[in-house]
Amino acid sequence: MATDDVAQLADSLAKTGVEDGELSYKGQGRKLDDAQSVEEMVKEIQDFEGLQALRLEGNTVGVEAAQAIAKALETKSALMRCYWSDMFTGRLRSEIPPSLNSLGDALMLAGARLTVLDLSDNAFGPDGVKGIENLLKSSTCYTLQELRLNNCGMGIGGGKILAASLIYNHKKSSAVGSPLSLKVFVAGRNRLENDGATALAQAFKLMGSMEEVHMPQNGINHAGVTALAEAMQHNPGLRILNLNDNTFTEKGAMAMAQALKHLRSIQVINFGDCLVRPEGAKAIAVSVSEGLPILKELNLSYGEITEDAALVVAQAVKDKDQLEKLDLNGNCIGEDGCRALKVAMEAMNMSELLGSLSEDEGEPEDDDDEEDEDDDEEEDDDEDDVDEEEVEEEEEEEEEEESTGNKFSTPQSTPRPPEVSSFLSFPSPDKLLKLGPTRALLIEQQVDVSDATKTAEAFLKIASVYKEDNTEVRNAVLDSIDGLLRKAFTSSSFQGYSFVSSLLVLLGLIKSEDKVKPVIVVPGHLQALEHVVRQDYFPKESVAVLEAFMSRNNKTLESCGNAKNNLQSTLQRVRSQS
Repeated sequence: MATDDVAQLADSLAKTGVEDGELSYKGQGRKLDDAQSVEEMVKEIQDFEGLQALRLEGNTVGVEAAQAIAKALETKSALMRCYWSDMFTGRLRSEIPPSLNSLGDALMLAGARLTVLDLSDNAFGPDGVKGIENLLKSSTCYTLQELRLNNCGMGIGGGKILAASLIYNHKKSSAVGSPLSLKVFVAGRNRLENDGATALAQAFKLMGSMEEVHMPQNGINHAGVTALAEAMQHNPGLRILNLNDNTFTEKGAMAMAQALKHLRSIQVINFGDCLVRPEGAKAIAVSVSEGLPILKELNLSYGEITEDAALVVAQAVKDKDQLEKLDLNGNCIGEDGCRALKVAMEAMNMSELLGSLSEDEGEPEDDDDEEDEDDDEEEDDDEDDVDEEEVEEEEEEEEEEESTGNKFSTPQSTPRPPEVSSFLSFPSPDKLLKLGPTRALLIEQQVDVSDATKTAEAFLKIASVYKEDNTEVRNAVLDSIDGLLRKAFTSSSFQGYSFVSSLLVLLGLIKSEDKVKPVIVVPGHLQALEHVVRQDYFPKESVAVLEAFMSRNNKTLESCGNAKNNLQSTLQRVRSQS
């Protein structure tokens, strides 16, 4: 072979990444609009003998380009793995279904037998699911083991289409003696909600082969969680169950606890940010202690779990010799409870397995608050049940609002919506996000800004869920705080000094004659305040007051070192500029 030919071949291999039957164009950022733009790629595909895997992720593929690639795949019967995530960036949603149809038709024509199909991060919506419907129903997917559709915006409709396709595939594949045995399913951030999750649960139950199920951030509450729990009982080989950032409440947690009793192969349980609550956590702890011999990770963070429940959970992992991490951060354990939890883990020689407790939200103020929260949730559940049973009787406009997940898109002069009440009574990042894009307006309407103390309390509750490393939560917190305080400080009846005084009392920096119980100060309080003092609505005369108190040594702020230092610097800078 001539030297130039060798160099050309080496360059081609370096660009495409050829390894073990895999042809990769991963992350090359190519803009592939038409047949001409993929001529080289098409030739490489055609010339690749025994092609088993094709990586197209990280490029943007138009309809004509997809059709040309599809033509090259029509003879690739050995193809098993399609890594096609993030390959429609910048494309119209209407372009995606025909592109997927072309590629799917080619795989079916070739007689390929897929084991992996990854279409994550393509944001194709329900119509995109229709674009792969025929492929999923075909014999090409009888052998499918991994289906990854993370962050595709499928919605309820797409989830139902997907579930129906999997059920159809299982029926047809079973008829020929090789039933579909999907092992890995990934569909986070798809707004599947209860109906989508319930439909997919039917497919999981039928297949009974699941080893990994990842469905975080899908707006699923206890009804959908219960359906998934029942389905998981029929999948004894399940190793990983990730339902992070859905809303279990005690009802869903109880159902999932029952399911866990049947899952002795499970290694990772991620129920973080799922609002499992104390009784739900205790039920899960019982299942953990009675089984799950190879459990490696248990995440029950941000679930409104109290000290007693946290200690029960800790005790439950005592004999789990393969455990690598227990995450109970962001709960309501309290300062003394956190110490007791650490002592308990140390006594079991497992202290290094306990995750950080730096974002613990402190003990609930009293039992009445927790009961009110439960009542709010029950009302929420009842409303959900009514919506599901009487959806045919709803007005068309209300149905559209529900389908977008925004029940309060039109503010009305009605009693406090349960979601807002729930958040203000027992704040969490999940609850704030679920208030939707009008959260700032909703909170403004529910807080009496003529009362400086109530306004300060509301500010601290919102700020308590601040997360510097989570852009979505951070922005939601700051937008909500800006809306609330701008309305307060621009009101002629609002007493700004009283607000600052109440704030200092609640932060434990000054004592109150009324014996007000200070909050457990977390970095988010100071980080949000650092933002507030830089805004035009905040009175500059209050900056000096805050600076004076922040410069003092106070034990309540010791856990907020960096946040306190940043706030002090900002206060000094703002005061010097005024």
